[in-house]
Amino acid sequence: MVKPTRVFNTIRSLRFAHDRMTQAELADRVGVTRQTIIAIEQGRYSPSLEMAFRIARVFRVGLDDVFQYPDAEAEAETEGDSS
Repeated sequence: MVKPTRVFNTIRSLRFAHDRMTQAELADRVGVTRQTIIAIEQGRYSPSLEMAFRIARVFRVGLDDVFQYPDAEAEAETEGDSS
């Protein structure tokens, strides 16, 4: 089983905010498959740094507007909840 990534993203929201861009359209613009975009959106795959930049550039936003990584405090709270 694939371990989900802890990187969160706003790709789906950004796609809808950009004229309801499809996953296929984003994939074409980034140079990956639609399946890759699906996996990233669902948190099953973390893109390379280069791919993350390409995705952010499609939407003309910064990396941290697309991808977020929980800070240490948030991670500790999450780990405490799962015990």
